Amino acid sequence: MESASSTKNKKITDDQLKELIDKAMGMREKAYCPYSKFRVGAALLTHNNRFYTGCNVENASYGLTVCAERVAIYNAVAGGDTEISAMAVCCDIKGKFQGPCGACRQVLVEFGEDMTFFCVKPDGTYQEMVVRDLMPMAFTPSSLAEAAD
Repeated sequence: MESASSTKNKKITDDQLKELIDKAMGMREKAYCPYSKFRVGAALLTHNNRFYTGCNVENASYGLTVCAERVAIYNAVAGGDTEISAMAVCCDIKGKFQGPCGACRQVLVEFGEDMTFFCVKPDGTYQEMVVRDLMPMAFTPSSLAEAAD
């Protein structure tokens, strides 16, 4: 496991990292995934030290399924928080660290290319990265400003 002191964005404490990972792992247990059976839980920490969580929610009309990462972000936005320091995501894959899908990567970029991101295995081990590394050459809000110039 890596140390929280190596986070590249707003520093989070070891206690905050533990809580973030615990919340993501707990949300994985709440996932509604009767079709894929692939459980995912997410938790994020905002700049003002609030935690928000989410889990994947599937639908028989597959296109209406929502991923855990986006649920957590949408919960933060609904709670009035848009400045995210870190996110942890835990899924059922045990043999490797699994990154988010493309749609979630695009939503993550919207809320900060420098956000610290933790891929968490079911045993609690994690890999730390920065959202920018998940989505090279991302289309960002600044892309729109550049196009308007």
